Amino acid sequence: MDPLDAGAGSILRQPKAVWATAGASVVAFMGIGLVDPILPSIAQGLHATPSQVSLLFTSYFLITAVAMLLTGFVSSRIGGKKTLLLGLAFVIVFAGLAGTSDTVGQLVGFRAGWGLGNALFVSTALAVIVGAAAGGSAAAILLYESALGLGMACGPLLGAVLGNISWRYPFFGTATLMAIGFLCITVFLKEQPKPARKTSILDPLKALGHGGLASAAVSAFFYNYTFFTVLAFTPFVLNMTPYRSGAVFFAWGVLLAVFSVVVAPRMQERFGSLKVLGGSLVLLAADVLVLGYGSHTAAIVCTILSGAFIGVNNTVYTELALGVSDAPRPVASAGYNFVRWFAAAAAPYFAPKIEEWTDIHIPFVVAAATALLGAVVVAVRRRSLVHEAEELAPRHATEDGVTVFAN
Repeated sequence: MDPLDAGAGSILRQPKAVWATAGASVVAFMGIGLVDPILPSIAQGLHATPSQVSLLFTSYFLITAVAMLLTGFVSSRIGGKKTLLLGLAFVIVFAGLAGTSDTVGQLVGFRAGWGLGNALFVSTALAVIVGAAAGGSAAAILLYESALGLGMACGPLLGAVLGNISWRYPFFGTATLMAIGFLCITVFLKEQPKPARKTSILDPLKALGHGGLASAAVSAFFYNYTFFTVLAFTPFVLNMTPYRSGAVFFAWGVLLAVFSVVVAPRMQERFGSLKVLGGSLVLLAADVLVLGYGSHTAAIVCTILSGAFIGVNNTVYTELALGVSDAPRPVASAGYNFVRWFAAAAAPYFAPKIEEWTDIHIPFVVAAATALLGAVVVAVRRRSLVHEAEELAPRHATEDGVTVFAN
């Protein structure tokens, strides 16, 4: 079955509110990879070391992780639409301020504020898309992953084009695009009904008491360390111009998008989600090892190729987080993201430090090891992860015109 035509409704036939939210999500995900091609330029412009510049990721994701505990608390009190707009407002302000930075410390601080806004927006956007999309949760997840992949692909490209003029311009560009997203959501998205029960700050942590969700979160933690070693450390290894680095990560993002939306669902249907996830993690580990020890050309090829494995992993992990426990989706998502984003904060900091302590190859050895640890968690905790469907394979069936995961 074509993943783009899952169930009763294609993911391409959606209400305007869903497209407005998905479009703003694309820009939000662009902000993650936006700085990739310009990291060396930022280091040069602000007279900073690679480890200092990598703190742009660390501050961003550290605040994002902690803020995940607040997203449900806020959205259950002011509603989904207002939460989205609040998150967008934070991103607009802090992305704009980032472009005015005179020191790396200021830039790191503004990225932290950006991370707070991104946490409020991204976690709420997934819940809004799932709630409003036509075609059920499967179509909604594919649409969300499409936004993620497109944003990941276009972020480095935008960063390269604008960053070639000045490293400040990508930040101003993001603020402008987010302002457009703010207007679109204001116009097209109706206020979402508030949950019958208000979410507390501790609810996401309590949700992690479920063995399946905790296992998915721990496995994703190890995987995310690998993911963000590739994303944040590889640009220094490639040492290319913004245009060339942007082209590499654009190709990486295209593979990520294609494999998350088109390839992953078909592989899951044929082999089962846990087998696909375990195999993809092992292949990602092998890929980053070659990236670290191969020639410059091999490093470029392996960087691009890693997008395929990352795309598959992202789709399967999202489905696990949303379906493996009985917790409400926003709460389960918040708890899962709270755990995994800490690895996204750790990898950009430790990878250049490990290089300083050892050599340029060892950060990739560590990244390969964490990918394998993620696969080990999947294998050991297999029983707790199989809950929603047999190996959580998204074999799409329809009941009363709504896509469900078949048991």
